[in-house]
Amino acid sequence: MTNTWNDTYKQMWEDRYEEIEYAYGKAPNEFFATQLQNLKPGSILMPADGEGRNGVFAAKSGWKVSSFDLSNAGKTKALELAAAQQVELDYKVGDLEVLEYEPESFDAIGLIYAHFAADKKSIIHQKLQEYLKPGGYIIFEAFSKNHIAMVSQNPKVGGPKDVNLLFSLQELARDFKGYEFLVLEEAIIDLDEGKYHIGKGSVVRLAARKP
Repeated sequence: MTNTWNDTYKQMWEDRYEEIEYAYGKAPNEFFATQLQNLKPGSILMPADGEGRNGVFAAKSGWKVSSFDLSNAGKTKALELAAAQQVELDYKVGDLEVLEYEPESFDAIGLIYAHFAADKKSIIHQKLQEYLKPGGYIIFEAFSKNHIAMVSQNPKVGGPKDVNLLFSLQELARDFKGYEFLVLEEAIIDLDEGKYHIGKGSVVRLAARKP
């Protein structure tokens, strides 16, 4: 991931998370919440956890949560939300290429709208899998490549405007090859998450178990 891309991306999130409102609200993503409640609580890694809505939900559900994001402002608001909900997050600021976790140390990983640089998406997915225990779970929701037409019609729904940052079912099936797929689907959903995810969006969803 180039420094130029990272710096630009980091500044975008700093600016967004410095706003008073929670950009995507304080409630968890619906798919993430539904899938997490099917699992026995353990340790979970939350990449790109932003202002912490999903990490805090996991902590309230009995999980030991490790979150990270590029944004210091995101961490500040995530810890404020955690304190208000009387839970704790282990929250680090940095890029995955710098941060390190113990191999096979997490029971689950939540990837919720974690859009990475186009040439690094699969590399990051592979690295994250190293941190997942055998039998551990991936819960994933992000915008599909078909979303590009929807965001052009309704910018309020949010999401990258570069199709290369978006996902396809084929990419996910390849990146998580060998996993047991409990859910692998593309869907049109109604988003109502804060001020930046409003309207119909095209998403890909995955819930999968590591062999």
